[in-house]
Amino acid sequence: MSTAPSNAPDSPAAADTGETREPKNSFDRFFEITRRGSTVGTEIRGGVVTFVTMAYIVILNPIILSGAADVDGNSLGFGQVAATTALTAGVMTVLFGLVTRLPFAFAAGLGINSFLAVSVVGQVTWPEAMGLVVINGLIIVLLAATGLRRMIFDAVPIQLKLAITVGIGLFIAFIGFVDAGFVTATGASSPPVGLGVNGSVGTVPTLIFVFTLLLTGILVARKVKGGILIGLVSGTVVAVIVEAIWNLGPKFDGDQVNAGGWGLSVPELPASLVSFPDLSLVGQISFGSFERIGVLAALMLVFTLVFTNFFDAMGTMTGLSKEAGLADAKGDFPRIKSALIVEGVGAVAGGLTSSSSNTVFIESGSGIGEGARTGFANVVTGALFLVAMFFSPLVSIVPSEVAASALVIVGALMMSQIRYIDFSDFSILLPVFLAVTVMPLTYSIANGIGAGFIAWVVVRSLSGKAREISPLLWIVAAGFVLYFARGPIETLLG
Repeated sequence: MSTAPSNAPDSPAAADTGETREPKNSFDRFFEITRRGSTVGTEIRGGVVTFVTMAYIVILNPIILSGAADVDGNSLGFGQVAATTALTAGVMTVLFGLVTRLPFAFAAGLGINSFLAVSVVGQVTWPEAMGLVVINGLIIVLLAATGLRRMIFDAVPIQLKLAITVGIGLFIAFIGFVDAGFVTATGASSPPVGLGVNGSVGTVPTLIFVFTLLLTGILVARKVKGGILIGLVSGTVVAVIVEAIWNLGPKFDGDQVNAGGWGLSVPELPASLVSFPDLSLVGQISFGSFERIGVLAALMLVFTLVFTNFFDAMGTMTGLSKEAGLADAKGDFPRIKSALIVEGVGAVAGGLTSSSSNTVFIESGSGIGEGARTGFANVVTGALFLVAMFFSPLVSIVPSEVAASALVIVGALMMSQIRYIDFSDFSILLPVFLAVTVMPLTYSIANGIGAGFIAWVVVRSLSGKAREISPLLWIVAAGFVLYFARGPIETLLG
């Protein structure tokens, strides 16, 4: 694969053929570092890059969750959520790395935390909302343990798996552009988004994003080892210097909006580097939502959580495994059943810590782009998250505008998978096109997968290819129809 280092195998099978790579020791053998064409140094570097790219979640997740009051008027504390966000991400990332030996890091899923804050806690309390997240995770673990989740994964045609990879690439690039202020909402019905401020790149933070993006792009194009990490560090240093000179400040300061300020965090050296984490939210869950809002309404919320969690994670793991050169011709990757089970455990852990469902993070692609191929990179990333519990002021130095550049670079790398899709058959082209475009345009991996699945079943079956479609894909497509119609369904149930 062109996105992988030249010495990385294209698939698990490739690692077992051709030149034999003998492990250097038991540590190497456990993580399969040499077998996958990597090195300890590369894995460490990839793990650090993934952490730097994901570190914003320690700030963003508390912003989302603590900013919403529940049905009783209670809110979660910012510092408490920040601590449990780092704790859960660290533990789950290390666990996933040790169990699956894959370089896919974990953190609170942005789709689900927003859904909880916007749609769920207006009906239930925060402990009850987190109880629903735990139930969602237990269902996913059950589906994975029984093999049903793997069966659904296998039922997805390779063309759609490749489309999911490409769609995720566009999605994370779009996230990067938005986080950097390069693309902004216009507030108008048409066009809904535009370039920068009033059609121009008019802020210093966005200019630093452009600088970091181009510098990183040059380094990656010249195949410089550590190119993404060098770009992130360089961009952060420039941002710190710029902030020290011009004192731009935050974009949002209470009710005040400073259009030229920094997004999530201001790149300045903190007065204190150490803060002790408050873990009092751990275990604060309740299953009283079924009594408060009724069984049917609670089940609809669980259904939405399961569908979003299930397919977001499946799509992300598909894309990352292809990007890492670890997927075979059918899109399968090593220890897939274990990966699907542990991902469900992440949802349970997120509910138990009130940090929201934890799942595989698409930003893991930044570490993979840096060369990470094994679970040891996850151990590095997870350890840094655990350390971040005590050094949260230091983590906030990297501005989102700098981190966004890595997302755009990785999005471009993942786009290259589109060359493996045969577009000569329109019954393939249309579902692939919908999967790829709906993801970024609706800001949801699950929505893109659903659009692609439904279109694949309908268009392919009515084009005379119904026998080629797995019965499970029909069932999943029908489930997505219910998922997309959940608003009217909830209204009818109410």
